[in-house]
Amino acid sequence: MIDLDFVKNNPGVLDAALVNRNKRPIENELLNLDANYRALLTQQQKLQEQRNKMSESIAKIKASGGDVTQIIVEVSAIKQQLDNITNDVENAKNLFNAMMFGIPNIPDVECPIGMDERANVEIRRWGTPREFDFAPLQHHELGAKLGLMDFARSAKMAGSRFVLLFSKLAKLERALAQFMLDIHTKENGYTEVYVPLLLNATSMFGVGQLPKFEEDLFKTTDGMYLIPTAEASLTNIHKDEVLDEAVLPLRYTAYTPCFRSEAGSAGRDTAGMIRQHQFGKVELVGITTPSQAKEEHERMTSCAEGVLQKLGLPYRTVCLSTGDMGFASEKTYDIEVWLSGQNMYREISSCSRCGSFQARRINIKYSDGQKRYYAATLNGSGVAVGRCLIAVMENYQQSNGSIAIPDVLVPYFGERSIMV
Repeated sequence: MIDLDFVKNNPGVLDAALVNRNKRPIENELLNLDANYRALLTQQQKLQEQRNKMSESIAKIKASGGDVTQIIVEVSAIKQQLDNITNDVENAKNLFNAMMFGIPNIPDVECPIGMDERANVEIRRWGTPREFDFAPLQHHELGAKLGLMDFARSAKMAGSRFVLLFSKLAKLERALAQFMLDIHTKENGYTEVYVPLLLNATSMFGVGQLPKFEEDLFKTTDGMYLIPTAEASLTNIHKDEVLDEAVLPLRYTAYTPCFRSEAGSAGRDTAGMIRQHQFGKVELVGITTPSQAKEEHERMTSCAEGVLQKLGLPYRTVCLSTGDMGFASEKTYDIEVWLSGQNMYREISSCSRCGSFQARRINIKYSDGQKRYYAATLNGSGVAVGRCLIAVMENYQQSNGSIAIPDVLVPYFGERSIMV
């Protein structure tokens, strides 16, 4: 969540940030709710002190044989006032929290200002899209031709937006995940973690998934949530901890299935594997100091880009506008891979710097030996495995419908092609 002291000491900054994010200005409303809560809290504390003093007086008066009838009546009246104001304090706190917890992160000044993705700014491109001497197919057409990708049967057992991958396509998906994990652990300095796929509401709140995005989550009957990304699990590793500054930055990676309800996406990307309820992803998470965060963000993005470079997949990297950024992010780079079958770039990774926004919700701090500070967190896809599978299929397809395997994947896959 945002730093309330920052809002108080920098009037107008929050409202300007909200306007840039296409949200209504609420700075005065937020500060008024905070002031009302604090005023009620002060009244409550004064009443408690008054009651305590009068209770002490009762004991002294009784000890001296005096009459305590009137003072007991007064204490009873104060208790009633306390009961009333305690309810007011709780209501005021809930109103403040409801607003505070729904405020997105303040975008970095480096972010382009705009209403939506049309204001995103391309930073760089890598690779040249392949020129085909035939009309390239989309991945789901290739999968059908190979007889290794089945949406109809998966729909019978689970509904739409699921897929069955068979034989060598299933093996290729697994090879890609192993390939990415090896790069990030052996070359990029990330520690692999096996994480829970179910988290409680507190953990989901910590990374900003709750309360705002509950409709996008799958919730179990006992109040747990299936993770929409391993970011949720990895970022919560150090919940309520104070880290030694000397160990920072911490870098974690995990390969997990991810689950999203895709609420509001009806009619979008209904063909193929682009937008699924269940998909695999290799996630990267960093925990560091605010002063190191910018450098770590660039490094994380280059780690994700390196996966695509090794696979020979053309891509472009864009900086998201203020109106297109995620809730917890203060700056985000999207990496979009070229898909020959679609003849366009599509997102395959999103690398975000969150500042202390998540750390304040999760309570992750670090110490320099004298003082404690909130840490900075980062997260990024390194990369989405399903979409990488799509990119390999479409960019390495052959005229007969077979798929050539990139050289770096051959040791993981064991063969140089998937034949029709």
